Amino acid sequence: MDYTNVALKDRIVEMYPEIEKYGITVSLDFNRALKTYDVKFTKESHELITHLEKKDADECMDGIKCIHLGVQVGEFIKNFEAGE
Repeated sequence: MDYTNVALKDRIVEMYPEIEKYGITVSLDFNRALKTYDVKFTKESHELITHLEKKDADECMDGIKCIHLGVQVGEFIKNFEAGE
């Protein structure tokens, strides 16, 4: 399946509305060595980088939520709120 990094990022933001709700910035790059997407969540000085397997990214583009990514988003929000 072919898609751009921007399209994948947009799909992630669409599937996890809490990202926009909490003002989290998302960026991603394909890691050729690991053959994964490095997804970075940022809010102010807080940052979380996680890996998204190509298979999971393909499923995400097909509208299937990635449980691993959802857990990471939830943990980031929880940790950010705890630090406030």
